[in-house]
Amino acid sequence: MSASIATASSASLEQMYRLECGWLTGWLRAKMGVHPDRAADLTQDTFVRVLLDTSRAEIRQPRSYLATIARGLAIDLFRRQDLEQAYADYLAHTSLDTYPSPESQALVLEALHTVDRLLQGLKPKAREAFLLSQLEGLTYAEIAKTLDLSVSCVKKYMVQAVTHCLLHPDLQAYATEC
Repeated sequence: MSASIATASSASLEQMYRLECGWLTGWLRAKMGVHPDRAADLTQDTFVRVLLDTSRAEIRQPRSYLATIARGLAIDLFRRQDLEQAYADYLAHTSLDTYPSPESQALVLEALHTVDRLLQGLKPKAREAFLLSQLEGLTYAEIAKTLDLSVSCVKKYMVQAVTHCLLHPDLQAYATEC
């Protein structure tokens, strides 16, 4: 019986792909401003996500479902591109004697992507307080003044941020490697 369910599911996915692939690629180009080649890649990535989603029930509104997945993938792509551009801008101002090797650049970009994914899981105020503390070196009192919060709120946000970072799966995997 499960084989027939798998076959039916596979057939419905194949049909959805045939019916919606062109639409989704066009939607990504028009609504999200994605380059045609990237739109095709994101369309494929979207259908891979659908295929790998074992918890998926019957899809009643395929376009809405696909657009939601594709929008998230496009936003992730834009965020990665912004991050990579910021790093490229930084490298453009780096002297040749301290310019990192291609291997080091790849490691830095991987770390930046991990930190970005990590920070996206925080509430905006907690993320902002954490960044002001870690990147700007501001004290809790200075952060409170900057964000127009109480010091106790800043402490609460910092506990949330640090706990989130310590429990994040990317850091858990890194900790087991070390």
